[in-house]
Amino acid sequence: MELIADSGSFVLGTIVPFLFVLTIVVFFHELGHFAVARWCGVGVKAFSVGFGPELLGFTDKHGTRWKFAAIPLGGYVKFVGDENAASVPDNQALETMDDKARSEAFQLKPVWQRAAVVAAGPFANFLLAIVIFAGVFMVFGERVTVPRIDAVQENSPAEAAGLMPGDIIEAIEGEPIESFNDVRSVVSFSAERPLLFTLDRDGSLIDVIVTPERREIDDGFGNMQRVGVIGVVHEASTEDVTTIEYGPIGATGRAVEQTGQVITQSLTYIGRILVGQESADQLSGPVRVAKISGDVATLGFLALLQLAAIISVSIGLINLFPIPMLDGGHLAFYAIEALRGRPLSDRSQELGFRVGLAMVMGLMVFATWNDIANLMR
Repeated sequence: MELIADSGSFVLGTIVPFLFVLTIVVFFHELGHFAVARWCGVGVKAFSVGFGPELLGFTDKHGTRWKFAAIPLGGYVKFVGDENAASVPDNQALETMDDKARSEAFQLKPVWQRAAVVAAGPFANFLLAIVIFAGVFMVFGERVTVPRIDAVQENSPAEAAGLMPGDIIEAIEGEPIESFNDVRSVVSFSAERPLLFTLDRDGSLIDVIVTPERREIDDGFGNMQRVGVIGVVHEASTEDVTTIEYGPIGATGRAVEQTGQVITQSLTYIGRILVGQESADQLSGPVRVAKISGDVATLGFLALLQLAAIISVSIGLINLFPIPMLDGGHLAFYAIEALRGRPLSDRSQELGFRVGLAMVMGLMVFATWNDIANLMR
């Protein structure tokens, strides 16, 4: 009975939140492809959330099969003229199509239309995040905490740099700091990178260089993360916290800014990995995302929705990388086609897709290995 109870708790506490987050993100990504494809007159054979055997679905009046599949780690839209879910051209079918089918074939559309269809998926992910963030800001506002330093830890980067209790952090690297959460956000992604802090000390502005150290900390759910820290303490009191209220326009603008911050932080982290300044063992795969989804779900539906927004941005960004099999790889092929005046040869595209598949599968295996290693640790 205890085993059954534990299994039920795992499903409700981890699997359900994970599927909720992933389904929202995947659905809107594919909906972006679908909507622009229909606008461009492309025929859509299938709209699938998940891969593998179909679990349930229906066929609409346009002949599109909408379905949920057994493996919920992604999705796809299959167009007229596609050989498979990766939009590899079915050249044999294209040669034997009648005029009506050819007019709906994705591969026979102008290059700008094909590029628009492909780019619409990541764009839909960014748009979803903006809508979620804007809704949260408009309904709940934004809590802002004065970025004041209340204590400095001994033998910390902050002490070495001369930071003192009572200092208010006005800017980091020239970017204004409005809340203490902004300090955490910048510092955590800047381990071992010198940062220019502008401080308000007794009414005077001073500049100091602080280099965050990399430290392994608990995120509050038992997950260990290696992040940058400077060793300062903030003890928020009631008078330190204010809530900024937004109207629709202000909330949307703030949501766009928030989405941009997620993109910037992600690109900064990836860039630091590529130049050897950051370890790749923090890259997460589906196992860790599932655990994080379950952890965040304990904080409430609103927190889970915000996690979906962050993951949506990440999925949109990853899909724009110029790797064949991903949307960015297709866009790279279309850019080459636009410059050359003709597409790459079938052999070149096939080779590209094979390399892209190997890269994607390798990244998935690596991220999953990280997940398992982190859970064991």
